[in-house]
Amino acid sequence: MEERRKRRTFDDDFKKKMVDLFNAGKPRAEIVREYELTASVLDRWITRINKTGSSKEADNRSDLENELLKLKKQNRQLQIENDILKQAALIFAQK
Repeated sequence: MEERRKRRTFDDDFKKKMVDLFNAGKPRAEIVREYELTASVLDRWITRINKTGSSKEADNRSDLENELLKLKKQNRQLQIENDILKQAALIFAQK
């Protein structure tokens, strides 16, 4: 059975260096093999860094995506509050 690889974290400087190597013409497959990365993570870094200069997901969201996340969070909070009020109404109705 194949052993799972331990999850690694990379700092922003490393990510930018990998993207710079790719942008300078180094083959993607060679970068993945040499630095033991997954192709999908390198592709994600390339897309994000070339788009906005940042590898962080939050920095690469559009205003519309940020608004949607804000509204989803607000909706969850309102659902919780609504459930609490329903339970309180049931308790007071029993008295």
